[in-house]
Amino acid sequence: MIYRSAEEWRAAPSRRVVLFGMSGLGKTYLATMLRETGAWFHYSVDYRIGTRYMGEYIADNFKREAMKVPFLRDLLMSDSVYIASNITFDNLAPLSTYLGKPGSRSRGGLAFDDYCQRQNQHRRAEIASLLDTRHFMDRAQDIYGLPHFVCDSGGSICEVVDPEDPQDPVLAALERDLLLVWIKGSDAHTAELVRRFDRAPKPMYYQPQFLEQAWVAYRVEKGLEPSQVNPDDFIRWTYARALAHRQPRYEAMARRGVTVTAEEVSQIRGPDDFTDLIARAISRKDS
Repeated sequence: MIYRSAEEWRAAPSRRVVLFGMSGLGKTYLATMLRETGAWFHYSVDYRIGTRYMGEYIADNFKREAMKVPFLRDLLMSDSVYIASNITFDNLAPLSTYLGKPGSRSRGGLAFDDYCQRQNQHRRAEIASLLDTRHFMDRAQDIYGLPHFVCDSGGSICEVVDPEDPQDPVLAALERDLLLVWIKGSDAHTAELVRRFDRAPKPMYYQPQFLEQAWVAYRVEKGLEPSQVNPDDFIRWTYARALAHRQPRYEAMARRGVTVTAEEVSQIRGPDDFTDLIARAISRKDS
């Protein structure tokens, strides 16, 4: 770890962390809170994915739909209007909408091959965005003079790295420059995330092998052809399994850094609280 003790962390002129874990446990809450102090640079991996690496795919998808409407088609063909996504740190809906859900086209689903193609695009974009972290660390210092840096990673970070490989290029790059911080949820948190997702299922990224197995298992269990799959039902069915699949991968990643709990994160109210939290986590690691 780049901070060998709690004392070294507290005394560091530049504190640098990458937050990871399941979506909904406080990564973005912490990153936003730290950014608002004016001393921390907030690097959102999901925002980088949706703007730098998948922005053109997203905009083209909007245009593809607009071209189906004669009124909009004429305006687009004459360059009278332009279409772009308005992704923000707090609104990643354009990216989620583009990723989509596999299943029946009449229910808004994508053909499974098309869905997998978009998943692969996301995988490449996420890896590239994670490897861009060092570039943004340098920008934060050089341009803005901000001493501290927080990388707010996506929930799928554990799907695009090999946590068991000490030479994994993404993890090695992150570990060299930042302290990896896992926000660990309890069983109760997991249950609440599943309930929340069940109310409003959202697209997400899955490891290819896991996705292939889930797609086959779901259709066998339900006795459905691909064109009969309800997209929302499939991703609801898959979500809890995806969380279980990710847990040991997060745990393996955490061996390279420190672990804090979602309960601890919920008590954080300011940067001093965060400094204390990480110091305690480092001390636990050392004990």
